[in-house]
Amino acid sequence: MAIQRLRTAAALAVAVALLLAPTSAFGGSPTAALPTAPASPATTSDAASAAEEPYLVGRGVADATGEIAEAGMMGYARVDQVAEGLHTRMRSRAFVIADRATGKRVLIVVADSPMIFSSVHQRVLRGLKERYGDLYSEQNVMITATHSHSGPGGYSHHTLYNVTTLGYREKTFRAVSDGMLASVERAHADLAPASLTLTHGELHDANVNRSKVAFDRNPAADRAFFPEGRDPQTSLLRIERDGRPVGAINWFATHNTSMTGENKLISGDNKGFAAHHWEREVEKVDYLADTPPDFVSAFAQTNAGDMSPNIHLDPADELEEKQFENTHTIGMRQYEAAAGQLDEEGQRLGGGVDSLLSYVDLSDVEVRPEFTGDGRTHRTCKPAYGTSAAAGSTEDGPALPIFKEGANPFWDAVSHSVLYTVSPALKDCQSPKGVLLPVGEMNRLLPWVQEEAPVQLMRVGDLYLIGLPVEATVTAGLRLRRTVAEITGADLKNVLVAGFSNAYLHYLTTPEEYDAQQYEGGSTLFGRWQLPALQQSAADLATRMRDGRPAVRGPVPADLSGKQWIRPPGVVLDTPPLFRGFGDVLTQPAASYGRGDRATAVFAGAHPGNDTQADATYLEVQRRTGDRWERVADDGDWSTTFRWARDGISASKVTLSWDVPADAAPGEYRFRYHGHARSLLGKITPISGTSRAFTVTGTG
Repeated sequence: MAIQRLRTAAALAVAVALLLAPTSAFGGSPTAALPTAPASPATTSDAASAAEEPYLVGRGVADATGEIAEAGMMGYARVDQVAEGLHTRMRSRAFVIADRATGKRVLIVVADSPMIFSSVHQRVLRGLKERYGDLYSEQNVMITATHSHSGPGGYSHHTLYNVTTLGYREKTFRAVSDGMLASVERAHADLAPASLTLTHGELHDANVNRSKVAFDRNPAADRAFFPEGRDPQTSLLRIERDGRPVGAINWFATHNTSMTGENKLISGDNKGFAAHHWEREVEKVDYLADTPPDFVSAFAQTNAGDMSPNIHLDPADELEEKQFENTHTIGMRQYEAAAGQLDEEGQRLGGGVDSLLSYVDLSDVEVRPEFTGDGRTHRTCKPAYGTSAAAGSTEDGPALPIFKEGANPFWDAVSHSVLYTVSPALKDCQSPKGVLLPVGEMNRLLPWVQEEAPVQLMRVGDLYLIGLPVEATVTAGLRLRRTVAEITGADLKNVLVAGFSNAYLHYLTTPEEYDAQQYEGGSTLFGRWQLPALQQSAADLATRMRDGRPAVRGPVPADLSGKQWIRPPGVVLDTPPLFRGFGDVLTQPAASYGRGDRATAVFAGAHPGNDTQADATYLEVQRRTGDRWERVADDGDWSTTFRWARDGISASKVTLSWDVPADAAPGEYRFRYHGHARSLLGKITPISGTSRAFTVTGTG
């Protein structure tokens, strides 16, 4: 038995080493098969092992937060939403999944980001190319965002998304993309035999249709599929090693907008909280430790275009005071639904992996009659931003008050009497949209929005992911899912739309929903026939995947990394307040706190933009244990907040707070502040400070 175990271990080590080897060992192809090992007495045992754990899976998590102060935030498109600190860190979670039989692999990156812009997609792919050759490429890599509306912005290379952040922010761009690369590096190094199980459940109290008036325009067969007007399906891909769960990816459709447009703290919002709770509070993952985590969970988006977490559809101005509570509630419900599937038998996956991607110029697609629904051929057109889009979503984040969802008589009249008269083709494509910004025409002067859409189809066993750079409504998602399921023969519930993937091109509605010109329809840039055009592209990928043919790459988006001229000024100088030093405590914590109380301390700090503290922390809550102080919380924890404020011209005040948990051990605690100060000559120096000790009692 000992010899047999050694042979098995040796054979397995060889397989893992081959899979991790540079791409040149496999002829330069990201999907090349592993060499077949010669027969040996261990072959039967190895085959049994591969049958039980047919995949090699790696998991990785890394910080991808970016700037947390004086940085315009992304999502609500509000110039006045400028970051003033940090509630929870934004993290990137990566999963490498490789078929042990063929060596094919796919990579899924789920990031706590507002959007994945092509700028980030391109830089991450370049970084992967530098590190791993052709092992990871645009074909087998899916980068998808959770769509938090409380992340820093300014990391797109397209003008429209940098207007409200007052320019492009290189530091945030690098922090976001570097964090993704770091998570992939950790996942790549973590590859080990694993089994994958797919389960599905229903969650009915974490989303609601915010555009029911548009949804109700869909045919009865579509509406019958969603009797509540919402998509309740929650899907979980469970990763197990030796029968023990070590990771999970959940897909559920709800907007990541529990934190409102009034919030000024960087936050992963409800999906970020769900992942944090599972990893940190349940599995006790220490994000700052040098060792790999025992468990990695990601909460990804699907077709969340018309799905709001504001389940009672309260007016937006009433949500601010309970935004933290709502974030916690909706995040917990997603976590509980996902964790509840851990013990379900589910569907054990096998059959390998595959992935195809094509770029489609959505500004000029001829859509065939079998996809248009009216028996005629139609074309998409140059993108246009509608007046109803400028109104924002009434339920999740109103924008410009002079516009409203639905009809806007003045702008509608301009569109119909001028634009549509001049161009009947534009009318066929964009009507009845009232056009506010003809961003396609504006692209001739500056790159305002991307027109080339990456359309991806990824398969893991019987699970199919349709990767799209849009926010698809549930009915638009249903039609895409049906299109792929019919061609591949997959079970419909196993086909998911992975929205917010690989780029960002706003919304996607059905043609019927588009005609209502609610916020989602006004934000469907390429007109009434955009969904049929994407169905046509998805059908092509599904057919090619079924038949074993490669994808047609199509028109690749331009690399605009060297053309970002509008950049906000960075930090010039840090000085402490008069008669103070960096790290001095300006306001000490109280002598004692009970459970449930909020402990606070104020420090003489420096601008957080000097160093984003990736995989580190701006604050610690420490507890005395014997003669040592041990960290019990940091700036990534739900219980802490880090608030920054300018004090005069160049001084900073930072306020650290900690909501004492209900299970906090009685004892002696203190705050530690960590920062970096910039001199007038540009030298950046670490600074720190420590509060006096305070007592936590067992009451509260």
